[in-house]
Amino acid sequence: MLSSLLRDRAGSPTPLPPWSDPEAFGRRGDRRKLRIANFVTLSGPAGLWGPAATNSTLLAASEINKRGGILGREVELSFYDAGGDIDDVVRTAQDVVAAEDADIIVGSHISAVRVELRKVIAGHVPYIYTPVYEGGERTPGVMAIGEIPRQQSRPAIQWLADAKRATRFYLIGSDYVWPWLAHKATKRYIADAGGRVVGEEFVPLGAQDHSAQPARIRAAKPDVVLISLIGTDAILFNRAFGKQGLGAKMLRLGGAMDETVLLGIGAANTENLFCASGYFVDMTSHDNDAFRCRYETAFGRHAPPPGSVAQSNYEGLCFLETIAARTGSLAAKPLLATAANIDYRGARGNVRIRRGDAQMPIHLAEADGLDFRLIRTF
Repeated sequence: MLSSLLRDRAGSPTPLPPWSDPEAFGRRGDRRKLRIANFVTLSGPAGLWGPAATNSTLLAASEINKRGGILGREVELSFYDAGGDIDDVVRTAQDVVAAEDADIIVGSHISAVRVELRKVIAGHVPYIYTPVYEGGERTPGVMAIGEIPRQQSRPAIQWLADAKRATRFYLIGSDYVWPWLAHKATKRYIADAGGRVVGEEFVPLGAQDHSAQPARIRAAKPDVVLISLIGTDAILFNRAFGKQGLGAKMLRLGGAMDETVLLGIGAANTENLFCASGYFVDMTSHDNDAFRCRYETAFGRHAPPPGSVAQSNYEGLCFLETIAARTGSLAAKPLLATAANIDYRGARGNVRIRRGDAQMPIHLAEADGLDFRLIRTF
């Protein structure tokens, strides 16, 4: 059972249902409340973010409810695992939509799931997609708030070219839509920085054996390895990379790297590992200091760290609260129109949505053992 507690508006602790009880997560909602269905990855390679993502969602809902809810409606949450077979996830979403059991759907999962879910959700229920992704989401009814390659990767690659004299890049990613399209954009940024790609490969999701990849990378002799692997796949690859002694020979730049992944990689395997992101747990700012304090108060000092992907779930509800207040309505058409161009505040600070793309400061950090040390903001 997850040990975290959600406090209701009266302040009394209510235990979160056990992971093993899917019916508790998907229970029918109270139509007088604002029913938000959260498709969160609780299993598979990205499942390591599930506990902190759930905590972040619970914290946001609790805070919003203490402020009186969204347009006077108390937020009621339900959770569904988005980490299993995609067809099963789609069927679950179809059931939720058909039963009219959600007013809003929030998704924190890989883009391959989003691409399928939007076919059954968009046009029926507003759908907020929160994590870093490949960009370009313009499906009517879908609102994306995550970092995109143009803001995340381009300045980091230019910095590596300028500060580290990097010219040779090797790209490795999980075999699905985010890495495919992120690599396509990244190749342009590498060329613009005067570099070239000396190797590229895609790894099946959930692959356990990463022993052959470091050998291919060693043979290509890159200055930088750009990593678009997801979750535990990134952990296993970086462990194999470190154990083969490549950490001292070349740099690494992660695209979906956070503190949870860093803990899994281990301090012995993080030498010369960089990450560019709109959020790090140890960012010093009024917004993030306050978020971390409330998170620790709610879930304890030893709760899973709310890294970039997990924290995005908190911001998904902050975003919803802001657009609803600006619109004065939860009707889909005006809500979506407002969402395309608006500013909101979350743990990342001020986030600007312009023409459907999120814009925020991007921070470059270097792994220092099991922590990230911020070295530059773009």
